[in-house]
Amino acid sequence: MTDREHVAKLVASRIVDVPDFPQPGVVFKDISPLLADPAGFRAVVDAIVTEQRATGFEVVAGIEARGFVLAAAVAYAAEVGVVAVRKAGKLPRATFAASYSLEYGEATLEVHRDAFLPGQRVLVVDDVLATGGTARATLDLVEQAGGAVSGLTVLLELGFLAGRAKVDGYPVHALLTV
Repeated sequence: MTDREHVAKLVASRIVDVPDFPQPGVVFKDISPLLADPAGFRAVVDAIVTEQRATGFEVVAGIEARGFVLAAAVAYAAEVGVVAVRKAGKLPRATFAASYSLEYGEATLEVHRDAFLPGQRVLVVDDVLATGGTARATLDLVEQAGGAVSGLTVLLELGFLAGRAKVDGYPVHALLTV
């Protein structure tokens, strides 16, 4: 079994499906058991850093909320900074904003206008790539704030929702695709 296969199996074994959350018809992917497992958490962080190191990322952007946990750990392991991409109204200074559709509604994300140095290489990290709306909004925000997207990495890609199509043209890495 390759390292990639091992990590994919690990991710699959530690994510719990929660039906009808946050509303009927949605199956929420709970990553809490993976985050609570020290060896599992270390394995996924190390896998992300190893896979993405060649992109030369200089900072990690984590998407609210579960992406924060992953992004902070990846940034620490890679010895780079971390930037929070937040839901609207949560950041205290001037921001750029991007609205998008979710599989169960609409939302807006924001990032500080000075979050990135001009041309700084940014690795965007989140837990799940589903419909692609959140990821696309974040990629747009990174560029609007002057960063250069080096890649997008997620723990889990829900391939049947075709979110990758919304981020076409960007390098996408998923530890597990279902």
